[in-house]
Amino acid sequence: MSNEIIRISNIARKYRQIDTVMYAINEENLKRSAIKMAGNKAVGIDKVTKKEYIEKLNLNIKDLVQRMKRMSYKPKAVRRTYIPKPGSDKKRPLGIPAFEDKIVQDLMSQILEAIYEPMFKEFSYGFRPGRSCHQAIAYLDKMLHREKVNYVVDLDIKGFFDNIDHEWLIKFIEYRIRDKVYIRYIKRFLKSGILEQGKLIRAEKGTPQGGIISPILGNIYLHFVLDDWFEKVVERQTKGYAGMVRYADDSVACFQYKEEAEKYLRSVKKRLAKFGLEVAEEKTKILEFGRFAARERRKQGKRKPETFEFLGFTHYCSTGKNGQFRAKRKTSGKKFRAKVQEMKQWLRSRMQYKVTDTIKLLNIKLVGHYRYYGITDNTEAVRRYWRIVTIMLYKTLNRRTQKNKYSYKEYYNKIRNQIVRPRIYVDIVEMAYSM
Repeated sequence: MSNEIIRISNIARKYRQIDTVMYAINEENLKRSAIKMAGNKAVGIDKVTKKEYIEKLNLNIKDLVQRMKRMSYKPKAVRRTYIPKPGSDKKRPLGIPAFEDKIVQDLMSQILEAIYEPMFKEFSYGFRPGRSCHQAIAYLDKMLHREKVNYVVDLDIKGFFDNIDHEWLIKFIEYRIRDKVYIRYIKRFLKSGILEQGKLIRAEKGTPQGGIISPILGNIYLHFVLDDWFEKVVERQTKGYAGMVRYADDSVACFQYKEEAEKYLRSVKKRLAKFGLEVAEEKTKILEFGRFAARERRKQGKRKPETFEFLGFTHYCSTGKNGQFRAKRKTSGKKFRAKVQEMKQWLRSRMQYKVTDTIKLLNIKLVGHYRYYGITDNTEAVRRYWRIVTIMLYKTLNRRTQKNKYSYKEYYNKIRNQIVRPRIYVDIVEMAYSM
């Protein structure tokens, strides 16, 4: 963190509003941002790579700063392309900003983070320094086990990042920042638009697609729209327990009483609508969940408690070794199928490569999978994934040629044992206990 950003952070902790922040967007800090950018990413509409930009870094940054001072710097439209969606025939849009715009966005997002990070709530975890998905799950686990939780509201916001209202977002930023030049550049990024098949699509709402600045803008928006409102209004008006955890636009609210869960769902729909957002009805639900859920549903002649999805896991009611209630989780079926399909496509793309190289890369991918999905109570799912991957690899290797096919015994002895086996990396229970 640069001295200028540290200074902004210190001022933000003392005063509600900051008069000027543009002094942090200087040559030295822009160079830092340029150097740390990944160099293997797709290029924007100007087709400038990191390598090309860095070759004349001093000249390029000096020119950029001068243009920003003259207010002649204008972010380029984001190039939109489509990539395969794992586990589906559909494709998902991917926004690719120009390299120079990434540099400016990175520094502008650092400024926003320095100012707003101290404001964000404890239960907000998405895209924040030192916070992770696993911590969000542990926070949810803590609520479910320590508090009187009987009902869960699984809330899904429809197309959140595409529907952020620009006017409201600017008001939320102006709440802390009075620097008019900085605000004008935020507006320019919001209005930069999308270029698709040679056609410019104007941006009337939403954050820059693929933009480095989009996550912090989303957090600022939901801080004022949802988090602050939940803490100051919802929690204070409920008689029983009420708590929430949020990761980006994915949130779960916990309640002691059903009527208060129902009231929250009605209220949050109105709250979101006020700020140009809406709930995805097909994905949003109230469910009976907690230590008494199984018993109460049995009394009513119902089946076992429902489950809900959060951060790629299916959360369900179960019991521990002592027979007491335990909230457990496993890889969600949708995510599991998508991951299998993604791996299948990748293995097929490696048919012409050396087996040793493929196994080396495969092990890196598997360790990444285990580090995320290898959490408490999810042993069976990661083992199953490993078994499926080893079978797919065997079939892929034998498709390479009609000659020299592996028998399963040869494959088992020579190759299968080289594939890194699954293990549990994250103890969610321990993490929740330490919170």
